Amino acid sequence: MKVLIVYDTKYGNTEKVAQLIGEGIASAKGNEVIVTNVKDVNLKKEDSYDLILIGSPVHFGKHVGSVKKFINKLPKSKLKIKAYSVFNTYMGGDSETTEVGVCSYTKMLEKIEEQLSKIMPDLTKASSGLSIKVEGMKGPIVNEDLPNCKDFGIKLLQVFK
Repeated sequence: MKVLIVYDTKYGNTEKVAQLIGEGIASAKGNEVIVTNVKDVNLKKEDSYDLILIGSPVHFGKHVGSVKKFINKLPKSKLKIKAYSVFNTYMGGDSETTEVGVCSYTKMLEKIEEQLSKIMPDLTKASSGLSIKVEGMKGPIVNEDLPNCKDFGIKLLQVFK
């Protein structure tokens, strides 16, 4: 399985989550995992992936602009992708519920999924997304969430057996 994991990060927390998810996927033989910042992806290069994972920090209940732009450029890119999943990092304050009782970090995952399904309707959703809590603006990732990152990558392997 060939996997592309893209993310944006300011303080390195979302990058760390991406790397840990990648370790989980790479734990099975025969998987090729590329982990890169969303700004470094060459959308003009022809390449194929079984799975793309897109990660963003939550800012005011939304994914960051660079991730939105990347997703909007995917349909015209030369990347061939079969399936996707998403992940995010959020601060404790972002976990407050909205007026309809949905956590803002969960809502953000849904916003990315909606954006992807709207502009690339043939893309398959591989799994529900992953939200990882960080302690404050600069982190670090809360200890109890760290194992969830690698586990998420391992669980994605089950989908592609």
